[in-house]
Amino acid sequence: MMNAQNISVDPSKTPTDLVQNILINSACIDIQSINASGDPRPGQTSYGSFNASGTNFPFPSGVVLTTSPSLKAQGPYDESTSIGVKVVTWNGDQDLNKAIGINNSTQATVLEFDFIASTNMISFNYIFASNEYQKFFPCNFSDSFAFLIKEAGSTEDYKNLAIVPNTTIAVSATTVHPKINPSVIDGNTHSGCEAANENYFNGYNTDSSPINYAGQTKVMTAQTEVIPERKYHLKLVIADDETRQYNSAVFLEAGSFISKINFGEDRTIANNNPVCFGENYVLDTKLNPALFTFSWFKKDNTNNYVQIPGESGATYTVTSSGSYRVEAYRSSLNCSANGEISVEFTPEITTTDTSLLQCDDNNDGISIFNLTKVSTIVNNNSQNTTQGYYETLADAQAKTNAILNPENYVNKTSNQIVFARIQNGSGCYDTAQVTLGITTTTIPDQNPIAKCDGDDVQDGLYQFDLSNDVTPQILTGLPANLVVNYFLSGNDALTMTNQLPNIFKNTVPNSQTIYARVQNGADCYDITPIELQINTFNPPNFGEESEFLCKGKEITLSVATGFNSYTWSTSASDTSNSIPVNTPGDYSVTVTDANGCQKTKKFKVILSEPATITEAIVKDFSATDNSISIQFTGVGDYEFSIGSDFQDSPIFQNVIPGIYYANAQDKNGCGISNTFKIYVLDYPRFFSPNGDGQNDLWIIKNIDQMPDYTISIFDRYGKLIKQMNQNSSGWNGIFNSQQLPSADYWFTLLFVDGKTVKGHFSLVR
Repeated sequence: MMNAQNISVDPSKTPTDLVQNILINSACIDIQSINASGDPRPGQTSYGSFNASGTNFPFPSGVVLTTSPSLKAQGPYDESTSIGVKVVTWNGDQDLNKAIGINNSTQATVLEFDFIASTNMISFNYIFASNEYQKFFPCNFSDSFAFLIKEAGSTEDYKNLAIVPNTTIAVSATTVHPKINPSVIDGNTHSGCEAANENYFNGYNTDSSPINYAGQTKVMTAQTEVIPERKYHLKLVIADDETRQYNSAVFLEAGSFISKINFGEDRTIANNNPVCFGENYVLDTKLNPALFTFSWFKKDNTNNYVQIPGESGATYTVTSSGSYRVEAYRSSLNCSANGEISVEFTPEITTTDTSLLQCDDNNDGISIFNLTKVSTIVNNNSQNTTQGYYETLADAQAKTNAILNPENYVNKTSNQIVFARIQNGSGCYDTAQVTLGITTTTIPDQNPIAKCDGDDVQDGLYQFDLSNDVTPQILTGLPANLVVNYFLSGNDALTMTNQLPNIFKNTVPNSQTIYARVQNGADCYDITPIELQINTFNPPNFGEESEFLCKGKEITLSVATGFNSYTWSTSASDTSNSIPVNTPGDYSVTVTDANGCQKTKKFKVILSEPATITEAIVKDFSATDNSISIQFTGVGDYEFSIGSDFQDSPIFQNVIPGIYYANAQDKNGCGISNTFKIYVLDYPRFFSPNGDGQNDLWIIKNIDQMPDYTISIFDRYGKLIKQMNQNSSGWNGIFNSQQLPSADYWFTLLFVDGKTVKGHFSLVR
């Protein structure tokens, strides 16, 4: 509030002046018994009139009631003196204490009077201001005020009009304030508090404010309904809290206390209380037509009120949406009062009466109906909702005794009528009739639906695609646009509960009966049982087989006879139980039994042939570690021999020296390979040239079958003793015609291809 001008306060006005000449501006209000009280000190009146001309204070003038001398209300705001006036002899007010639930008000200022209003509502505008709108005070402290009203002379409790709109909360610094953050003041920590009804707080004041208070509310209105021509007592009171510090004031706008005609809140869609389509809404002034004359107006397209011709009564019946105004004049008092209201009508709720046909499981005319099936028929506007089904129209209109389980309703009589209540978001409604009947259409008995068990486990359990496997048969010959759903039991089909999925695997092996419910819109056309049969087919010896085909030969693939049909993978013309095959590969035959079930047997034909031995890798001159590795070609599965038993491996270990003949034999029966001759050589580890005919020569047996070679023999000093080749017969232990002594001798065997073998042996005498 940035204005250098301040309000002026006149504390000399009498209570009668304040009420009759400043506050009230209506000849429709008769004022009586005016009184005021406040600061008991002489010359320190705590009430008065104020003038705010030239300031930015919301009220140009009015009445002010304070908890300090009223002159203290004049601006500007001075924080340094805001602790206020403390008068210990100035008492509080018990009616205020009781009305707002406190015990310790102090320094109360009261302005009270009786009044008789000619209309059914009074209202006036006010602002609450307080020096407690600073620091953390609104979290904990507030002065109190109230506008208390009751019928004059009654013993009833007062009603407080100074409340936060649409609540019963008294306006104060603790109930109307912004968020207050935590703070530390004089070494003390204060936690602060959240905002309370902040939208009614006008703001904190500054040293340029026109009033001397730290903060104030926005302009607020106190109002209440009254009974015309009845006397009421109004008590305007403000009081300090028990601290008697940080004073407060309430400012009442001059001329704002008026008598109005109250029609209640606007009847609009925005207020969620419009008038229902087709209803007549009566605006009642509640005034005596013998005392008043009336004029009624409605706003036109230019937003101006235009008088409604011929309407001059105390009531007016509204039949169309619009803003309405009444002006009432009482000539005996020269009193005028008015009232306004906006009225909107909801769109028409359209409903459709319908019937619901259900199937009957025992032809007694009684069945179980799902009433919700007709919701979209009786209610054709998605903005409206179906608010239950009722057995009588009266119950539907009163919205009582709704059918508790409309999804499973058992009708009482044949062709019974129930009622649906259709309601919009504003609570307006209409009803629709639903006639409950029993269907007379039937579906012929159904043949079983047979299917083969198509998985690997032939247990008589297999899945059905109900819409493709079953539905076409059921709908054959029936009207178009019917819908079929499936259930495990007839009762489930009747109540449409536990519907089966479209892909359904039977739970009873080989044969199971399910129930098809054929639906015509919301109506049941008929319910029929249908048997699902699952045929198993598990012929013996139908596992996958492998057959071997010898190269250049032919074999026959075959399965048992006695099946209805055979289909080979080779050609559609191969329809017998066997076929000749001369090419390796994958083959299959599918057989069909009398039920049309199929089973496929697979054959893998594997080519085989005799092996060809191409080489033998010999590891020799190794004593017991000699070995032979046979090298071969061929696509068969072979076993090998070097003259003894056959073995799977082509490698032979621990072979003693000698001549061997290797063969490979096909395990698949396609024959034996070529024979391959193999020499395994080794040198003797000793010899004894003593003429006894046993080991008289040191010679390597069968070495003459090897490529050209040279053997050099040395004594232990490295002296060459003997050289031999493929033409030598061996060494007899003689060197230079002398028999050499028993000792170890070394040799080097060098083949022409570069292979070298070295070793040593013993000469034994």
